Amino acid sequence: MDGELIIKDLRVAIDDKEILKGVNLTVRKGEVHAIMGPNGSGKSTLAYALMGHPKYRVTSGDIVLNGQSILELGPEQRARLGLFLAFQYPTAVPGVSLGNFMRLAVNSVRTGHEGNGGKKPLSVSEFQKLMREKMEILKMDRSFASRYVNDGFSGGEKKRAEILQMALLEPQIAILDETDSGLDIDALRIVSEGVNRLAGPDVGIMVITHYQRILNYIKPQFVHVLAQGQLIRSGGPELALALEEKGYDWLLKEAGLLKS
Repeated sequence: MDGELIIKDLRVAIDDKEILKGVNLTVRKGEVHAIMGPNGSGKSTLAYALMGHPKYRVTSGDIVLNGQSILELGPEQRARLGLFLAFQYPTAVPGVSLGNFMRLAVNSVRTGHEGNGGKKPLSVSEFQKLMREKMEILKMDRSFASRYVNDGFSGGEKKRAEILQMALLEPQIAILDETDSGLDIDALRIVSEGVNRLAGPDVGIMVITHYQRILNYIKPQFVHVLAQGQLIRSGGPELALALEEKGYDWLLKEAGLLKS
């Protein structure tokens, strides 16, 4: 199915330590899923494994995007198929402007996308027009494009740059790895508003977070709890509210992962 990510009994190890222990989840275009859990539960491992980071070794199970297994594909190939990851800790790239960086990324996805008939790369003027349009949607100052990638950026600016990348690459499935990490309330609201402007029927969103607060702004239809490498509970938005009120221990006890 177009615009569908299926995670099948996924087991992932780092070195010789198993982190994910059989995760099953389906995310479709138009859906917003929240993945919550205590620190060290495997949330970021899930994000990086989905994107194909070589440090995270899939020992069994499958990752299927648009009906195709992507286990043997590199990160750039997964991006061309419509998968996107916003990093928890974006890396600075001094000397490379955000505009030039994003033009190369967008054209790489356009020309290498196996399902779009090989679109022509955008010219400089075409890309600049597109970038201006996306920055207006996100209410970003145009000067942002000329700054070096994440170099000297505040935490909020780094996360806004990630959301701009999402806007330009137009993925089918977007994974936001703890986008709220390190943000104050104002920055969190601005970043969340950007995500909400991009959400819609053409993109599925997976929000990975430790806290409920970002879900006050980005409203999920589905909430899942990941603990000790396992999805132990799924529900609607009310589950996130219960976690905010009661924490995680009650679910861990119910799942037999925490002794009374």
